[in-house]
Amino acid sequence: MAYSTLLSPLTVGSLELPNRVIMAPLTRARTPDGVPGKLQQRYYAQRASAGLIISEATNISPTARGYVYTPGIWSDEQVLGWKGVVDAVHREGGRIALQLWHVGRISHESVQPGGQAPVAPSALRAEGANCFIEFEDGSAGQHPTSTPRALETDELPAIIADYRHAAHNAKRAGFDMVEVHAANAYLLQQFMATGSNRRNDRYGGSVVNRARLVLEVVDAVCEVMGPGRVGIRLSPFIEIFGLQDDEPQAMIDYLAEQLSRRGIAYVHINEPDWTGEGPQLSDDFRRGLREQFSGTLIYCGHYTAPRAEALIENDLGDAAAFGRPYIANPDLVERFAEDAELTEPDPATFYGGGSEGYTDYPRLAEATA
Repeated sequence: MAYSTLLSPLTVGSLELPNRVIMAPLTRARTPDGVPGKLQQRYYAQRASAGLIISEATNISPTARGYVYTPGIWSDEQVLGWKGVVDAVHREGGRIALQLWHVGRISHESVQPGGQAPVAPSALRAEGANCFIEFEDGSAGQHPTSTPRALETDELPAIIADYRHAAHNAKRAGFDMVEVHAANAYLLQQFMATGSNRRNDRYGGSVVNRARLVLEVVDAVCEVMGPGRVGIRLSPFIEIFGLQDDEPQAMIDYLAEQLSRRGIAYVHINEPDWTGEGPQLSDDFRRGLREQFSGTLIYCGHYTAPRAEALIENDLGDAAAFGRPYIANPDLVERFAEDAELTEPDPATFYGGGSEGYTDYPRLAEATA
């Protein structure tokens, strides 16, 4: 069998995975009403042979949104919709985690309830960043973000409560795990980064203070799910959406220690060069993270099967997450097992639309028939 290490079983927290091929979270913008339906059931069920599916980023509240046509997890209707997805994945023998998302300042007034300003740690606009809005003529597309307002200190418990409520709803829907999205320059990373957090309260200034919100969110989610069913996505050194940080190494060092103490299932690192920009992570960084964090380490960013195999064989990580390959190859695990050629995805159908470019990519047996 090709890539026997990548395709070997792995224990992640409370879950037993049949392989180390993780489906990365992929925003596909195909839920106009924010409620997953039969199309999403088919899409995720097709990919159930993954060791673990991590769902597309899912809004924890109406104010968490920055992109139209993305799903939520705050209402009963959304819970029911996601339950249909989870049940479809489980029927195919798969496992699925829900990624909990708050975009913070990567939003626009038109996406926010009542046309209000987005919220952020500080009233600093994300320079050069776009969100995804619906225009007056009914079309949708990218648009520069709005200037946010700074969250008051006494508002932060409500943000944490939104994450807790979202975790409760994920549990009601039957998800196997949840992943706290603290990466890619969204709200939690905005609090962690020096360039977007200019606060002078207990959530700003030092590394400990800037990490406070994300750790309080993790604690709240762990209370609901149990630490063995909680993961977190981080993106140290990333340079997107105008994010700037003077102390990324100090922050990841502190977080790794704190998250290890909490016994969460995994840390999922989105590598900083995934957009073609930013530095590459060194092997020394990976070894350091391995020493600091006792749980499972998942890496994501331009991985091929050979590169993932080498990562795991060299004990630099435990699993690899694949994004674009999973768009066009629903049977990615089977293709790796046979060392088969991969189908290339069509970028024109990444976002929005219906089944085209979403559920109509053929499996290997269909492609070769």
